[in-house]
Amino acid sequence: MTQLHQRMVIQLISVDGSEAGGQLLRTAVALSTLTGKPFKITNIRSSRPKPGLKTQHLEAIRSIGILCDAEIKGLELGSKELEYYPKKLESKDLRVNISTAGSIGLFLQAVLIATSKIEKQINIEIDGGGTWNKWAPPVLYLKEVLFPLLKEKTEIKIIRDGFYPKGRAKASVIAKPLELKPIEIIEKGEIVEILGYSIASISLKKAKVAKRQAQKAKELIKQKFDRDLKIETKYTNSFSTGSGILLYIKTENSIIGSDSLGERGKSAESVASDAVNDLVFEYVNGAVDRHAADMLLPYMALADSGRIKTSKITHHINTNVSIIERFLPVRFDVDETNKTISCQKI
Repeated sequence: MTQLHQRMVIQLISVDGSEAGGQLLRTAVALSTLTGKPFKITNIRSSRPKPGLKTQHLEAIRSIGILCDAEIKGLELGSKELEYYPKKLESKDLRVNISTAGSIGLFLQAVLIATSKIEKQINIEIDGGGTWNKWAPPVLYLKEVLFPLLKEKTEIKIIRDGFYPKGRAKASVIAKPLELKPIEIIEKGEIVEILGYSIASISLKKAKVAKRQAQKAKELIKQKFDRDLKIETKYTNSFSTGSGILLYIKTENSIIGSDSLGERGKSAESVASDAVNDLVFEYVNGAVDRHAADMLLPYMALADSGRIKTSKITHHINTNVSIIERFLPVRFDVDETNKTISCQKI
């Protein structure tokens, strides 16, 4: 056992990852870095078809670990156990290589929590990974939905989009210090405007995929909301064929988002329909969408208080609450009936 282990073993937080995915691990690493509290996680993603650490998890943990010169045990592909011993958090530029199509959105989700209290901005250059992924937020979702909700000034530039299976995206990020304030979003208010992006690889231009996604979304938004959709249509030079659409509603007090990913055998019109239907659900039932709610929780806790109303209390939300309370002196109240989540310092 190293001297660092000996000094910190008494304070080691034990985490069981058997009932959760990568979200639990990303949040734990980020909050461990911020608080200086070491942890050990076992049974990492054991309920998943391919358990253990994936490439995107390795890169997120490695990058955050660089920021605090962490001692890490078990940082290997497929590892089901990991120990993380952070030191002092410092502002350091990062160069990241994600060799798979792993989600850049999820990578940034973890890194930006960890860097929320940095003293000066840092530059993050990302080579590889995906900007559009299944079961993960598009990078544009962070830029257009999450960051405005947080009043986050971090800048993201997508140099090249990446889709499954090759990924190979490129992105540049300037992470800036965040002024943490209590988050209160219970009433969304009236709609101000509805916007979006329809993206497809250049190989799908002949089939007019991005244009068809956008046109169908416009038609449905007009039907559902009686409003015009302002949507940017773009074809991109990606290494894999793919497409995606992001839609978001700006209201007086909030931003509510939805996205859908193109898949083989799924029409462009179906991609757009799925995004619109999800947007309607999120807007009708919450003041923030369920994905934003999940991502806002650590920031609510870091600000010592907050209250939001979302469309649905998901397993991700409950899992995130449980791990945040292990690292920070806060207590969450999750009201399943009214779909509200409140946080207060203890």
